[in-house]
Amino acid sequence: MQNATAFSTPSAAQLLPPVFDENCDIPDLPRDVEPWSLQASHSATGDPKHMQKISACLEKARTHGGWHWPSKPVVFLSDTHADAEGFLRSLVAAGVICRSAAKNSDQAGFTLTAFGHSATVLVGGDCIDKGPSNLDMLDALADVIATGVDLHLLAGNHDLRLRLAVDALRGPRSPLTDHLFVRMGRKLLPALREVFDRYVTDADIAALPDETACAARLVPPADWAARFSQAAKGQLPAKVIRLEIKKLQQKSAQFDRQVAKTGLTTRELLAAALKCHDLFFTPGGPYAWFYDRMDVVTRIGSLLFVHAGLDDSMCALLSEGGPDLVNARYRAEAERASFAFYFGPLANLVRTKYRTSDCKLTSSGVDQLHRAGIHMIVQGHVNNHAGQRLLAKHGVLHLEGDVTLDRASRSLEGLPGIGAGATLIFPSGDVIGLSRDYPRAKHFAPERIAENWS
Repeated sequence: MQNATAFSTPSAAQLLPPVFDENCDIPDLPRDVEPWSLQASHSATGDPKHMQKISACLEKARTHGGWHWPSKPVVFLSDTHADAEGFLRSLVAAGVICRSAAKNSDQAGFTLTAFGHSATVLVGGDCIDKGPSNLDMLDALADVIATGVDLHLLAGNHDLRLRLAVDALRGPRSPLTDHLFVRMGRKLLPALREVFDRYVTDADIAALPDETACAARLVPPADWAARFSQAAKGQLPAKVIRLEIKKLQQKSAQFDRQVAKTGLTTRELLAAALKCHDLFFTPGGPYAWFYDRMDVVTRIGSLLFVHAGLDDSMCALLSEGGPDLVNARYRAEAERASFAFYFGPLANLVRTKYRTSDCKLTSSGVDQLHRAGIHMIVQGHVNNHAGQRLLAKHGVLHLEGDVTLDRASRSLEGLPGIGAGATLIFPSGDVIGLSRDYPRAKHFAPERIAENWS
């Protein structure tokens, strides 16, 4: 087997958009390209058999129709997590937008570049949560969409959490949903503070009962665990039921402290949560477009874009009806927001890390993917500290494109400043990973690698 990086590397001028060097004031952003090291831990994995697994994936692609690349450049970025500045810097880094020093070119302070007009932008989920501002992030996303860019938006697990938490408070009480606001909503509390400050009125609060009644609505009753165990029997495996009860106990211990940090009373918090329904899930609401535009998978050529990953049943559904069928099923189930849905194969698309507790991806499902012509999964969800990674997971290539953009995660994980990065995929079959946390742009060309290995 020859070295996987033996193919010639095009220059930065050939692969990076022209605006890249003309309008880049982002510290540490790479300006040189290197072959994607498939053996280095920062780009791949420490598994000694990793190269053999990559080779097997490439061979499967070759024997199942080869690679089919997008007809125009694709820019993938993911997990912006309520950091509008990280999002916009990433689009600058990818050459999609040009920002003005003063906001005089247009209201948003940026314009779409020639490359931006020619590209497809894929935002891979988890636009919300963590910080610094959920609403600023969504406003920035709306401004980018308003430029006319070809932008596709995917669902992430944090985006789903908001829907589940809000629906649980609005629907009839049930042991299957009584815990969901505490279970899902703890990480949403900063967003609820923003919603309260911007949208909640005195009339909204006056329409609610007293503090005690509101507190009782936000948290599950004392006998919830026993009632949940009984109600979930037959819908979820016993192991999942036990784990859910344990998680709720852990999160309940933190919940009051987290609520106190928001500075909101329980009445104010409930008012903000209920207001989210008007904002996000009511037709004509100021942010209803966010969920209306959201798919769960997008296919372009041999590439499938999804927030987290797949299981066998989703491979079968893709083989049966393509992304349109998967998206239709996901949308219908998400709008009903049942608790069993969260642990099922459709929500697994935004949740899986291929853990033993997740829905399973086996050789059977992977074979269906390859026969359908899908040879690489491009995902977010798993954040990395040195740019993108390429892994062979269960027999199919996965490109992990979450490069830790948001300041909240970066601060907790010891990374400086504001993140910036994106994955660029060209009609030529060249894949470029950009991140301010790795000194060079990583270049992957699977067809040329396969030629060197053959």
